[in-house]
Amino acid sequence: MKLFGSALILAGTALGAGMLAIPMVLAQFGFVTSAILMLVIFIGTTYSALLLAEACSKTEQSNSMSSVAHLTLGTKGKHFINVLFYLLLVCMSIAYVLGIGDIIHKLASDFGIEVSATTSYTLFSLLMGVIVVSGTSYIDRLNRGLFLLMVAMLFIVILSLFGNINLDYLTEASDYSGRDVIKYSAIIFTSFASMVVIPSLVNYNRGASHTQIRNMILLGSIIPLVCYLTWLLAIIGNLGTAAISQFQTISELINAFSGQNGSIKAIIALFSALALVTSFLGVSMALYDQNRDMLTSNKYTAYGLTFILPIALAALFSNQFVSMLDYAGMVLVFLAIWGPLAMVRKVRHPAFDQPETEMYYTASGGNTALISTFLFGGLIFVSWFMG
Repeated sequence: MKLFGSALILAGTALGAGMLAIPMVLAQFGFVTSAILMLVIFIGTTYSALLLAEACSKTEQSNSMSSVAHLTLGTKGKHFINVLFYLLLVCMSIAYVLGIGDIIHKLASDFGIEVSATTSYTLFSLLMGVIVVSGTSYIDRLNRGLFLLMVAMLFIVILSLFGNINLDYLTEASDYSGRDVIKYSAIIFTSFASMVVIPSLVNYNRGASHTQIRNMILLGSIIPLVCYLTWLLAIIGNLGTAAISQFQTISELINAFSGQNGSIKAIIALFSALALVTSFLGVSMALYDQNRDMLTSNKYTAYGLTFILPIALAALFSNQFVSMLDYAGMVLVFLAIWGPLAMVRKVRHPAFDQPETEMYYTASGGNTALISTFLFGGLIFVSWFMG
């Protein structure tokens, strides 16, 4: 159950961004092109996650990116990774905070309660912070329940929407070029990249076998892919590419279903909220462990750095949900692709002092897979400059 719960934390960390951003970003390309792009990025991010799991399993005390980077890349490498990791987690935290605030504000308004988005995400973040500070086991149990509820909501929504799918919408696409597809790759990449929680999860599952670690990563990666494809099919099939391409916020996406019966609209809102909460928990866990490992052992100080800082910054980036995911994608190229590549090359060197245990993981594929992963990172890196 620990490994299953860990896989759900991985999946949940990815799903919050992707389930809400992917329809708004990919609708312009139509379903077929979008599905191919997602599959390519899924393969690249999954292998990168396996590389990071290998680096974590072959180092002692690897409960954060900071400690893994220090043990594999040295002090300078650690500082470089730490700067990138903080930029990434802060960008993702801001994106999730903005999304959560938008949804809570919308739900409250539907019930006649006036509460600002700022107040909504502030109260939510501080409350979730208490759970994160309590420990990974508490996050695991809460996330397991929330994730299963989210999947149940997703099935209800999909079953309801599939009956109204217009097949013409699935082949419909606006005018776009290959350059446009590459341009948005960074955002889709961010939607699959949940490896920020891998150091915490590998440490949580110390003693797991080679196969168990691999299966945890694979399950945590496949679940988002299946959910994304099904969700995109349902959304595009119901609304069409032209309408979805105009959305700027999550509440606009939810309001597009106002023509459906009221219960479907409410379920979509609840599902969107759960998707963001599961992602927020995963990212917050990673940031909190990083703060405890690198900056302070004091829980209260780490709490402030983990939750109050993103709340303050969110006020500066209102209505920038998709943009924050784009920024995160740029940082992720270094942190989640090229960083793990460098770490794995170090731990695979014969001179590297590995832990005295056989319970560590080695990703398959050899040098060919490593070179392909490096080129994949180059593709995502280039995409960011096409904005």
